Amino acid sequence: MVKIRRPCQAGAFYEGHAESLKSQIENCFLHEFGPGKIREAVKVGPRRVVGLVCPHAGYMFSGPVAAHAYYKLASDGKPDVVAIFGPNHTGHGSALAVMNDGFWRTPLGDIEVDGETANQIVRESRIVDVDDSAHRFEHSIEVQIPFLQYLYGSDFRIVPICFLMQDLSSSREVGQAVAKVLAEKNAVMIASSDMTHYETQESATKKDKLALGAVETMDEAKFYSAVEAHNISACGYGPIAALIAAAKILEAKEAKLLCYKTSGDITGDYSSVVGYAAVCFTK
Repeated sequence: MVKIRRPCQAGAFYEGHAESLKSQIENCFLHEFGPGKIREAVKVGPRRVVGLVCPHAGYMFSGPVAAHAYYKLASDGKPDVVAIFGPNHTGHGSALAVMNDGFWRTPLGDIEVDGETANQIVRESRIVDVDDSAHRFEHSIEVQIPFLQYLYGSDFRIVPICFLMQDLSSSREVGQAVAKVLAEKNAVMIASSDMTHYETQESATKKDKLALGAVETMDEAKFYSAVEAHNISACGYGPIAALIAAAKILEAKEAKLLCYKTSGDITGDYSSVVGYAAVCFTK
């Protein structure tokens, strides 16, 4: 029997029907905070994009920021495998959990899990478990998939890794294992994270600038120091650290902040905001 991981956020974080979801994604690209235009994905490109940091809130809040990352990816040629790192908000399942078979369903169709790559990562890392339960109700990885489907249809596979444990050494270990496995593959990595949560616009922007400045230096230890020293409530700091560690091994030369906005920029309420960033790591 084919295993299907059903969407838990269709109709909530993003539209629940294919046509309205496509239209919603197009509106993210065209939004005043988005790239401002839609870019059709090129199948063959330079493949210089090693990884992306993308937000994972509802599309009405963070979709235009995420669109900057996917706009960049669209011009780079199609990856065969997308490893998606997301924080575990639910507390279910193993501390570091991958799925290694089945399909992830969204209103835009089904995407196959790359079991071979997932199993290689489990063997290489020794700290990642195969555990579907961590993924069942988690939104951080799910909300990235419709953007990828908008670009590539169902012509790619995913490796979803959920981080309940986000300490520096574990995150670095996962990143190093993933890099080793992906070195010979046509792959890209996505770290799913929102930035500061529920602080004033001024406070969130100030803190997130420090964290994102550290990300741009491609130094995961420096990034952790910034998060700890300034009490920055980015939910996916482990996934971001894993991406930094992996990107360096995969010969990324630059990490560039593409866009930073907050929920306040969308709603006009600056008293309690969540920060959203799109970052691109390139060779």
